Amino acid sequence: MKTAVIDGCRTPFVKSGTHFARLTAIDLGRHAVAELLARAQVPPDVVDHLVYGTVVHDPQAPNIAREVGLSTLPKDVPAVTVSRACSSANQAISDGVNLIEAGYADAVVAGGAECLSRIPILVSDRLSRTLVTASRARTLGARLRTFARTRPRDLIPVAPAIAEYSTGETMGQAAERMAKENGIGREDQDRWALGSHMKAHAGTEDGRLTAEIAPFYVPPRYENTVTRDNGIRSDTSLEALSGLRPVFDRRFGSVTAGNASPLTDGASAVLLMSPDRAHGLGLEPLGYVRSYAFTALDPGAQLLQGPAFAAPLALDRAGITMADIDLLEMHEAFAAQVLSNLQAWDSEKFAREELGRTGKVGHPDPEKINVMGGSIAIGHPFGATGGRLTITLLNELRRRDGQFGLVTVCAAGGLGFAMVLERG
Repeated sequence: MKTAVIDGCRTPFVKSGTHFARLTAIDLGRHAVAELLARAQVPPDVVDHLVYGTVVHDPQAPNIAREVGLSTLPKDVPAVTVSRACSSANQAISDGVNLIEAGYADAVVAGGAECLSRIPILVSDRLSRTLVTASRARTLGARLRTFARTRPRDLIPVAPAIAEYSTGETMGQAAERMAKENGIGREDQDRWALGSHMKAHAGTEDGRLTAEIAPFYVPPRYENTVTRDNGIRSDTSLEALSGLRPVFDRRFGSVTAGNASPLTDGASAVLLMSPDRAHGLGLEPLGYVRSYAFTALDPGAQLLQGPAFAAPLALDRAGITMADIDLLEMHEAFAAQVLSNLQAWDSEKFAREELGRTGKVGHPDPEKINVMGGSIAIGHPFGATGGRLTITLLNELRRRDGQFGLVTVCAAGGLGFAMVLERG
């Protein structure tokens, strides 16, 4: 049994610190799920389960799925939060597929949200221990003596880490290293980034990209209506991109703010159903989930090369090859990462030495990859991007009368994801 994807939508993806700066990931998730149900014309009580992803968890509401569900679905609908770095929404969708295909649910809402404008700021370990010790003190004098040991450096706030816990390397540093090791040049990276912006701009102007967006009326006055992604640069050029300084290796580097995805706020949601439930409700699916695969590699190696391993596995499970793929949606963490994975798929040596295959995996014509731009232009709310990729791919497969599409995502920890989707 293949799981049907009935519909999907998302909020605008906006740069952190802009339109959604005073909102939470819960606010954004509620909006995406409510809009999804309205678009699909499905009563909330049809939903059996909610699976929702996020990466930077709110300590005040660690189960974002339940908070989103309480305001959009009946109170007795179970909800679970999942987290697999940049592929968190993909994990949510995959879990929804598992529930349906195991017969434990007939309708699942899946997706994810991230508001990087509102990240939790932590205190130092020393201050944390001081606060705990002081809370246990029996007298005021004892509390004061505890705080007297505090030093100014102990008061410096600590932001959530963006580096690999195991290696200390940031994603940007890993992308820079991959560019050097794989011979991915600066001009190629900038050219890919330019294409991302130009295609996203075209998709926005002709309405294809904005069709998947649920306009957001920003509280508390609701005077500001956000209807489109605000990171797309129609005015950029290869010359402008080439003038930006490298960020992670200022002397010899090639990864810049222009060929990397920005910090972004946003949410996405998709509705999954068993074919029988969809038929019973008279719903026409956008498409079906044919297969998926998660993989992992040593974070100290090619950290963002996970898709190169996940895609061939997902294709095998779907019973097709890369030659059958009509459209490919690749998450663009960095242009260097995208180009490195494409290079690996096109390499006989990689296929033989890393995948144990006799022939290269291959990849579609670049004109069929991220046909409406990607994360470099549109943005990347960590927990939500997987939903956007799924929605965009199925909508565009229908417009182009394609049959098979492939979604790929790289993620922190050396993780990789791929999913084969089939048009309904």
